[in-house]
Amino acid sequence: MFFARALRTTTRPLLSRATLAPTNLHARWITDQAREAISSAVKAHPVVLFMKGNPSEPRCGFSRAVSQVLAAYEVPPEKFKSYDVLQDQELRQSIKEYSDWPTIPQLYVKGEFVGGCDIVMDMHKSGQLETLLEDSGIIPKIELPEEKS
Repeated sequence: MFFARALRTTTRPLLSRATLAPTNLHARWITDQAREAISSAVKAHPVVLFMKGNPSEPRCGFSRAVSQVLAAYEVPPEKFKSYDVLQDQELRQSIKEYSDWPTIPQLYVKGEFVGGCDIVMDMHKSGQLETLLEDSGIIPKIELPEEKS
């Protein structure tokens, strides 16, 4: 109700769009209960993926890409949990506000937000994702045999 009143036309002269500076104000709708539930979820498993669908049946190309990258690293099932945001509208909106990231999928490692599809793919290509997963104890480090001279 407050927002509706605040948006009503006032008796002041209207300003043109050109005279108004753009703002980055966004309404925050995440409830304390949702924030607590998400916080608990991202800390309950070493790797948490909020995606559309599930790893065996992704419902979005971006979600498919991230789940395939994680599968390529053979993240153990006991260290991985995915949540289908299409099953819960509140989760779908709340996760975006929780991370302050506008898109799905979202990957968390050891309770920390890593990024969405583009960031995960860039990290995969550069080797940073593998290093993160190894350093976090999620996957074993691969020891390469030493070269003989």
